Amino acid sequence: MLHAGWLVDRINHSVAYSDHGKHTNWVESYFARLRRMVQGQHHHVSPKYLHQYANHAAWLEDNRERSNGANAYGVVRCAMVSPVSRNWAGHWQRTMN
Repeated sequence: MLHAGWLVDRINHSVAYSDHGKHTNWVESYFARLRRMVQGQHHHVSPKYLHQYANHAAWLEDNRERSNGANAYGVVRCAMVSPVSRNWAGHWQRTMN
């Protein structure tokens, strides 16, 4: 499934640590940050919403070197131009019942 959308390479770590710029450092960093986020901030993640937590962690990983102001402006800008979310519209009403 992953191969359908992205170019995926493999590294045989018994032969080499990295191969022409291909390595696992970014993946290991991402999963470490995701684990710390779940354990430290959220304490529990429903499998139903795991993909959204993972997307949030990926966004944080991709934008970690930008300033807080630039990130806040980007989030607000995206929120203003995006249509209403079918997944999150009325979320607070569902939790009240």
